[in-house]
Amino acid sequence: MAVGVLALQGDFEAHGAVLKRLGAHVREVRVPSDLDQLDGLVLPGGESTTITLGIEREQLAEPLRAFHSSGKPIFGTCAGLIMLDREHLGIIDIRAERNAFGRQVRSFEAPLEMGLDGGPVAAVFIRAPWIAEHGPGVEILAEVEGHGVAAREATVLVVAFHPELSSDDRVHELFLQSVRDARLAAA
Repeated sequence: MAVGVLALQGDFEAHGAVLKRLGAHVREVRVPSDLDQLDGLVLPGGESTTITLGIEREQLAEPLRAFHSSGKPIFGTCAGLIMLDREHLGIIDIRAERNAFGRQVRSFEAPLEMGLDGGPVAAVFIRAPWIAEHGPGVEILAEVEGHGVAAREATVLVVAFHPELSSDDRVHELFLQSVRDARLAAA
């Protein structure tokens, strides 16, 4: 199973380490050809304006949309959630509110119930967005203070937190299960 991690900015290496630990072959994605032969893709957190500029510079927007249209799973965390929303790449039917919980000093950790075996997920929120609006096909998986912070639509999973910063690998495993499922469906 080959999984790419968008490596234009942000903590892409931490995602790669988790994915490798879970048995995936990981490739850093910087240019369109890096998407070839991947089974899934992670868009990590970071600074969404910088990531947007990198996507424009490397002409990645249309290849990312085509990757999604091919049915391959995509997982966006924090700024990755923002990048996938209606106002950016338009890959998931949500509108993200940037820095919704406040500035860096308002960062926090919280146990988050996502319906996964093993109880709440240890969620690390750093200048996190939330889901301000979502379409009818979007399933909200978790909320904080009444705002969506984890969601899924078809093969796209987004979270407003940084699962790569905790020792809890279940959110990455949830994504990898969608990659396995998509591979089976395509076979």
